Amino acid sequence: MESIQNIKQRLEIIGNDPQLNRALEKAIRVAPTDISVLVTGESGVGKENIPKIIHSLSHRKHGKYIAVNCGAIPEGTIDSELFGHEKGAFTGATSTREGYFGVADGGTIFLDEVGELPLTTQVRLLRVLENGEFIKVGSSQVQKTNVRIVAATNVKMAEAIQKGKFREDLYYRLSTVEISLPPLRERGMDIHLLFRKFASDFAHKYNMPPVRLDESAVALLLKYNWSGNIRQLKNVTEQLSVLETNRDISAETLISYLPQQTGSGLPTVVGGKKDESDFSTEREILYKILFDMKADLNDLKKLTLDLIKNGSANVKEESEGLLKKIYGQKEEFLRDNVSLLPASSSSVTPVMYDEKEEEEFHYTEADEVEDKESMSLHEKELELIKKSLERNKGKRKATADELGISERTLYRKIKQYDL
Repeated sequence: MESIQNIKQRLEIIGNDPQLNRALEKAIRVAPTDISVLVTGESGVGKENIPKIIHSLSHRKHGKYIAVNCGAIPEGTIDSELFGHEKGAFTGATSTREGYFGVADGGTIFLDEVGELPLTTQVRLLRVLENGEFIKVGSSQVQKTNVRIVAATNVKMAEAIQKGKFREDLYYRLSTVEISLPPLRERGMDIHLLFRKFASDFAHKYNMPPVRLDESAVALLLKYNWSGNIRQLKNVTEQLSVLETNRDISAETLISYLPQQTGSGLPTVVGGKKDESDFSTEREILYKILFDMKADLNDLKKLTLDLIKNGSANVKEESEGLLKKIYGQKEEFLRDNVSLLPASSSSVTPVMYDEKEEEEFHYTEADEVEDKESMSLHEKELELIKKSLERNKGKRKATADELGISERTLYRKIKQYDL
């Protein structure tokens, strides 16, 4: 039996992590059999190495080895790619085509991203696993194939089965032996070993000295989340090798090449992912502000109606509560400013009012104030805001408190009246 060290050297697998060694050991042990294998792990951890090991150490090593990315083939053509089709089976099928299962007879097929297979294709694949039989698209003739299937996925299969996206019986057929590869962030010092290997490779490729990490950069390298795993580490190493003129890399330099991921991406303090409850709270606050503004608008309309119906003589007495709600609770403010309201209702032409249409209430040209000395409601509002700003020496917060409105509303009014 070939040793783990020899396998690592042949396939250039770097690292001594116990989880990695255990996965390689399982691949070596299962290789001489025809057992179906399911390789699991996050994207970018190197799952494609396991089927290569299994095929190279099996009695099928002289047969064909075909790797198929199931997620990259359109759903409408996946059956034709895997099982072949007859001439005229569908539009564009101008000739008979042999599928991968026919071509790889006697060899090994690696089905990468098997979790992306459509349910109809999963049924066909299950039949191949059970008795080696399949039917070409557009044919009724059953064909036999003798292939070893190794599948890989980064999908959480238990969740996919629960959601009805993957057949449970197919999962158990594929995962007779399951080999799980650890994410890069759990492989300790293997991360630095991989960085040094990639740095050396890129130095040779681009004919330049290799980049080196100082102690702080190594510490950052080990603490980073590496959501893209080995693929992401290789990409960052290449960027550093090409773009940095200084070959000694500090943590400050390295961190500029690391995306600030949500959650626990960096050891430094970064913005975490917003919880759904945070958005709910913000939405509730926004709704409350909108409802309050609507209520204030309705109150202003009601006060306007009282002015039109009754004049200002009885407004303070009958609508004092409403005035306090709109303009604040300070009695001095009410005493000083209610006197600015129109003196009587004789100068106002009443309009018919329907309480059901309160929110649609508006003036017509015939309802305009005839007395030129009287001031419109907007002018009164403008005058009140001006006086309050003068009393509070232009301080918006104090003015808003005195007027009984929010700073946001006051700011809007100031902008509206160009104060």
